[in-house]
Amino acid sequence: MNKKFNNTGNWIGIGTAIGAAVFAATREPTWLAVGVAVGAGLSYTRPKK
Repeated sequence: MNKKFNNTGNWIGIGTAIGAAVFAATREPTWLAVGVAVGAGLSYTRPKK
C-alpha cells in the first residue's frame, strides 16, 4: 500500500511546540512566532503543474 499522506498541518504544530518550549525557557514571546514561521516553511510544498 503506497499512499502519500498530507502532513502539512503537522509541521506547523511541531514548529509551534518548539517555539513554545523556547518561550518557556526564555520568556520572549517572539519565539512563538518564529516556531510557527519555521513550521510553515517546512510544510510548504510547491504546487504541482
